[in-house]
Amino acid sequence: MPADPAYPAPADPGVEPAREALRVRLSQLWGTRVTVVASARLTGGASRETLRVRVAADGRSRDLVLRRDVLPQAPPDALAREAAALRAAAAAGVPVPAVVDAGPALGGHPYLVMEYVDGEVLPRRLLRDAAYATVRTTLAGALGEIAARIHTADPAGVAGLTRPDPLGLLRELADDDDTPRPAVELGLAWLAARTPPAAPDTLVHGDLRNGNVLVGPEGVRAVLDWELVHAGDPVEDLGWLCVKAWRFGSPEPVGGFGSRAQLLDGYEQVAGWRPAEEQLRWWEVYGTLRWVLLCRRQALAFLRGDRESLEHAVIGRRVCEAEFDLLLALGLTEPSPPPADPAPGPRGAGRSPHDAPDAGHLIATVAGAFTDGTFGDAYLTRVAANALRIAGRELALGPVLADRHRARLDALGLTDDAALAAAIRGGDTTGPVTTAVVDAVRDKLAVANPRYLGQPG
Repeated sequence: MPADPAYPAPADPGVEPAREALRVRLSQLWGTRVTVVASARLTGGASRETLRVRVAADGRSRDLVLRRDVLPQAPPDALAREAAALRAAAAAGVPVPAVVDAGPALGGHPYLVMEYVDGEVLPRRLLRDAAYATVRTTLAGALGEIAARIHTADPAGVAGLTRPDPLGLLRELADDDDTPRPAVELGLAWLAARTPPAAPDTLVHGDLRNGNVLVGPEGVRAVLDWELVHAGDPVEDLGWLCVKAWRFGSPEPVGGFGSRAQLLDGYEQVAGWRPAEEQLRWWEVYGTLRWVLLCRRQALAFLRGDRESLEHAVIGRRVCEAEFDLLLALGLTEPSPPPADPAPGPRGAGRSPHDAPDAGHLIATVAGAFTDGTFGDAYLTRVAANALRIAGRELALGPVLADRHRARLDALGLTDDAALAAAIRGGDTTGPVTTAVVDAVRDKLAVANPRYLGQPG
């Protein structure tokens, strides 16, 4: 929970019912009069409301975090399960926010109240700011130690835990997609052929990564976001820590902080055993494929009209980044120097029947204005600029890349990507097939984000 220099924030009438419900509940819980001094939204998610709240009682103030599941279809026991997991993790020595209260209804919604923990959670700051230069060198090992402590907690003590079938879960996510994805089929085939032996169930955080750990200059202060907690193989958490998406451009495999050996050293020091490298690799590939499918799921929320969000729209064009990461994890391709963005052509040369400037120049001009912050919010303007640049590259490269893909399918005797995906699911992972998948993903990246091609694997 990052520090907020603007807190206390200006009054937000939209959170007043939650503030009042919390005041009443805490007064009952603590047996004294509680006053809500200040509040601010920490996230604006559609399904969860998260508030930072400062309360006063008996002459002292406390900063808390209130989370509520506000959608009618939200599972009624999800936050109660998180609270139980947080308590179990704390008992096992995991740094987590202390649970203050949890229950089925606060202002009509399931809720969880935790102590507020100050610190930094933004990955790019953790990886770049001088304040974290020293602690960065120790974080890979520290995360291994923390994972081991999570896995010593008894999953039987957390009511309502599920034990998902890993490959079944991925297959279900893949089948929910209405677009065939040959790269996904390659990943599923690789995983199915190398399934590790069954391991005793442990508590699994499910989303342990850079971005979900709160850090101070001295080390990790809290592990956050336990929504995906479940029972399963402990190496799942270690593999997820190594997924390339959480490195944010750094060459270091464990969250951008350090090496896999450092992670396993830290894990072994606490757990007393060391996962084999092939186990870690299987779960890293698994996590990478899972991220492909989760990105696509966010894009589907936009395409199906469930989320009218520019961010979700752009994520749809960045699924190929995760596919590229999957091909890297499978050893089927390597990073390479990115191509230059295509030039839109001479400024005065309109393409008949259109007048100049052409679409490429118009898009580039608007993208530049967004990048400069002309239209307001700096983050959203960067997202918009990225969307426009993707569109500009597609206009310039689309016909050539479409012809190229048509030729590679013809060479395989296949009609479309659905046929290619079906061939892989049927067992064809020969060189020409895998080469076609790799080349297609690289072509998609040439439009979606060509610089990604040069990021370290």
